[in-house]
Amino acid sequence: MCARSDSSEARAPEHSTLCTTDIFPGPSRELHPLAVGMLAGIMERSLRNFLVVSFGFLLLFTAYGGLQNLQSSLHSKGGLGVATLSALYGAILLSSMFLPPILIKRFGCKWTITGAMGCYVAFFLGNFKGSWYTLVPTSVLLGLGAAPLWSAQCTYLTVLGTSQARKAGKLSKDVVNKYFGIFFFIFQSSGVWGNLISSLVLGQTPNKEFFSEDQLKSCGAKDCLMSTAASTNITQPSQKLVYTLLSIYTGSGVLAILLIIMFLEPIDDNPPSNEGKKSPPLWSTLLSTFRLLRDKRLRLLIPLPLYSGLQQGFLSGEYTRSYATCALGIQFVGYVMICFSAASSLCSLLYGKISQYTGRAVLYALGTVTHLSCIVTFLLWQPHPAQMAVFFILPGLWGVADAVWQTQNSVLYGVLFERNKEAAFANYRLWEALGFVITFGCSKFLCVSTKLYVLAGVLTLAAVAYGTVEYMESRNPHPPPAAGGRDQADEEEAQTQM
Repeated sequence: MCARSDSSEARAPEHSTLCTTDIFPGPSRELHPLAVGMLAGIMERSLRNFLVVSFGFLLLFTAYGGLQNLQSSLHSKGGLGVATLSALYGAILLSSMFLPPILIKRFGCKWTITGAMGCYVAFFLGNFKGSWYTLVPTSVLLGLGAAPLWSAQCTYLTVLGTSQARKAGKLSKDVVNKYFGIFFFIFQSSGVWGNLISSLVLGQTPNKEFFSEDQLKSCGAKDCLMSTAASTNITQPSQKLVYTLLSIYTGSGVLAILLIIMFLEPIDDNPPSNEGKKSPPLWSTLLSTFRLLRDKRLRLLIPLPLYSGLQQGFLSGEYTRSYATCALGIQFVGYVMICFSAASSLCSLLYGKISQYTGRAVLYALGTVTHLSCIVTFLLWQPHPAQMAVFFILPGLWGVADAVWQTQNSVLYGVLFERNKEAAFANYRLWEALGFVITFGCSKFLCVSTKLYVLAGVLTLAAVAYGTVEYMESRNPHPPPAAGGRDQADEEEAQTQM
């Protein structure tokens, strides 16, 4: 999948000699000696590195996902939890503008991922002393590391999948789609483990909430700033249980960093075909994120990542507080979110396999219809403990559609903007972060019903914009490169590298 910047599915020549070792120069360069001995001969290098990235993210987001879902409930006093998330995603918004291309070019994907994971661990530590002086600064630090982390991950998997496709003579978009599908299957399962841990730990509290009918009337779409029921319905767990939970999460984050340092091989950012070429100046790298906005397709796709951030923020910030915690209690937050994570994880794997048969458009249509149906249900439903099954079914359906945005958005950006992957993924994280900022920033000022109407409007706009881009691509097909064109293959190989 190394075509022009406006190509979407060029086929690699079948006789191309590029193999996965081309992007991993030397005998496991910069790999820990212990890892070399343990992994030698066990599995092919490309698969090995793919699994290291996937399970590194699994460990890290087992901790972060569970903790994020509890922020608005665990630190509800004075709106600290929501303010923390707002600062976090505001920092992601800023870092997406310039940090990812600079850090990836200078340090490579491996060390960008490693350093960014350290920012997450700092945030976990900041939660031990839940105050404005610890949570806000560490959330900003996490935000600065989040955009480079995801951009490096997307770049790493795209290069890995493209290289594997060339080796097998397959369509790059199919292999990359499969890679992202499996990755998000593993990654989204982190929500299952993270939420299960939080529910088991916090479920040990001796206080079980019982809510009056008057309190329950203020839950759900009727939850507004002037209503106090949603916040007064929260019984805080003991400090000992909170410390136990945070210790488990911090340990999981540290293990993720060690896994990446010891076992992940860096992708060569100076392939032989690019030797002797001068690196672009710092200012050029700095502005690459904004320069790519000159591409009409990227501007049209802005509502897509924006909605991705809005819908994730709604579920983790609004649903957990105004529906689950308000009507059931904080100890149920983890359990209901497990349904979301499990559905999203399984569907990510499924979509990665069937997308080559159904195409992207069918999956996007499925996600749009599913989320619109859920939004209507959220507007009409009055949460009540007697309707226990609904609390689990709705997050599950939300996860079915979320898997579409997580897998197909990443593949779409990797295919459409192949020659500018770092800048494209930085743009994606920028607009996605803006969606989170809007959700958490407006959390205390808008009723839940208003937020749901905004979600429906942005989703409709995103669907129309995506359809327009697909139509533009169908009107500008690009033929596959001619077989036997070795010079062209060499040129495409160079474009694939970082």
